[in-house]
Amino acid sequence: MTNGFFITGTDTSVGKTYVATQIIKAFRQRDYSVSGFKPVASGGVWVDDRLENEDAQRMMRESNVDLPYSTVNPYCFEPAIAPHLAAQKNAVEINASRIQSAYAEHVSAADVIIVEGAGGWKVPLGGRLGFDDVALALALPVVLVVGLKLGCINHALLSEAAILHKKCRIAGWIGNNLNVEFGEAKENMLALQERMEAPCIGYFEHQSIIRKNSKLRQENITKLLDYLVKFR
Repeated sequence: MTNGFFITGTDTSVGKTYVATQIIKAFRQRDYSVSGFKPVASGGVWVDDRLENEDAQRMMRESNVDLPYSTVNPYCFEPAIAPHLAAQKNAVEINASRIQSAYAEHVSAADVIIVEGAGGWKVPLGGRLGFDDVALALALPVVLVVGLKLGCINHALLSEAAILHKKCRIAGWIGNNLNVEFGEAKENMLALQERMEAPCIGYFEHQSIIRKNSKLRQENITKLLDYLVKFR
C-alpha cells in the first residue's frame, strides 16, 4: 500500500472533507496509525491566539497520531476566499517547501497520511504554484471526489484529464450525492463509469440517507478501504 492519498474534488463543497475523514476513520479502525493533512485552508476562525480551519479540525479529531495544528494545517487564512487571494490579503507567500516539510513530519509519525486539497484540482496558491503542484510534489495517488449534481459529468471528465496531464496517478474516483432530490444520480454514475479512465472506487448516498442507514455507510467505506489498502 502507498503511504497516503491526496483527496481532491471536482469543485468546492463536494464532500472532500467528509470522504477524507471517513477514510481516516476506516484506516484507524484497522489499526493503522493515520493522520490528516490539510496544507492550505481558507475560512479560518480564531481559537485562542491562532486561526484554525474546521476541515483541518475534523481531520485531526479522526486521526490517531498526535501532531501540532501547525503541522496538520501549515497555512490557514481567515477570509473564506480562494487561497491565493487570502494569502495576498495577508502578505503571505505559500511555499511548497514548507508544505513538504510538514508532510515529512506526518510521514515520520503515521503509517498512512490522508491529504486534502482545497476547492478543485487547479486551485491556485500564488505565483505559478497550484494545488496540483502540491499533489505532484508529494507524489501521492489521487482520489477524485465527484459531487453528483447537474454538470458533474463535465466537471469530472475535465478534472481527470487535468490530473492525468499533470502526470499524477489516480487511485480512483468516488461519487458523492450532494442533493437527495437529484433524481439522476445513478444515471450520472453510469455515464461517468463509461467515460472515466480511472475506476469508480466508491459511492456515498446523501447524508440524510446515510444517517438513517449506518450499515449502508459502513458497507461503502469497507469496500473503499479494501481497495485503497491493496492499491500500489
